[in-house]
Amino acid sequence: MPMSESPATWSAVIVNYNAGEHLAACVESLVHSNDDRLAEVIVVDNGSTDQSLNLIAHLDARVVHSPGNVGYSRAANLGIAASESPYVAVLNADVVFDVEAGRSLCFALDEQPSRGAIGPRIKNQYGEVYPSARQIPSLMTSIGHFAFGMIWPENPWTRKYRQSDLDPSEGRAADWLSGAVIMLRRSAVDAVGGWDERFFMFLEDVDLCLRLSSHGWSVWYQPSAEVMHIEGVSRRSHPYRSILDHHRSAFRFAVKHWRGPRRALLGPAAVALALRAMGLIAVGWLRARLQR
Repeated sequence: MPMSESPATWSAVIVNYNAGEHLAACVESLVHSNDDRLAEVIVVDNGSTDQSLNLIAHLDARVVHSPGNVGYSRAANLGIAASESPYVAVLNADVVFDVEAGRSLCFALDEQPSRGAIGPRIKNQYGEVYPSARQIPSLMTSIGHFAFGMIWPENPWTRKYRQSDLDPSEGRAADWLSGAVIMLRRSAVDAVGGWDERFFMFLEDVDLCLRLSSHGWSVWYQPSAEVMHIEGVSRRSHPYRSILDHHRSAFRFAVKHWRGPRRALLGPAAVALALRAMGLIAVGWLRARLQR
């Protein structure tokens, strides 16, 4: 970038659904960061019924009201359309930015014009690193992760899919990045037509990164940018719907992206996903009953 040019600015698009005080913490971490490249904070509200919007009324953030709980992808598109910066970060409402995280993500996009998406190092509230930069798995890896991921988390297929054996402190190219926080080059996301709104929740980030890669854009993990993510805040009030949404999205992804001989497996995949979803719902219901 020539020294005479001003650095590209970025917009933060926060998707909110009943995130309560977590939304306030998220917005505060952005507006109080003194990031001179942060041009605007936009909250896209998916029909929240809690007090989360009241908690940010005093903060410098613009609210875009969606028609209802329209899902993550559509809300992301609404926020991107309402923003103006060359770089746009889409994030969950239960994320807190480190003071330098936004600048680090911007610098990573500045360095390589071919980068279409950048993701930070994500930690939970206990300081544990979340595997946010992952591989798009092969068929065998998918089957192994599907079969053993819930009962044997450290199985080799899940570790390969999550890239667990790679150093999380090293920047690298990735197949896809967690949509909990992802900064996008506007020209790149426009080139692929935005987020696919058929994905209500889950796998919309995998689909977006795959389409970016197919259009020649690279996807990059930038660990010098760090955020905290309290996962699942908006899903806690609807845990069973979240399970169904996850498995529906997995099948929708397969229908969209599986080609050749893989398409013959769509029928068995639908049955397996339905059985797995019912099993998880049954276990969750039984666990809730026992806790009572």
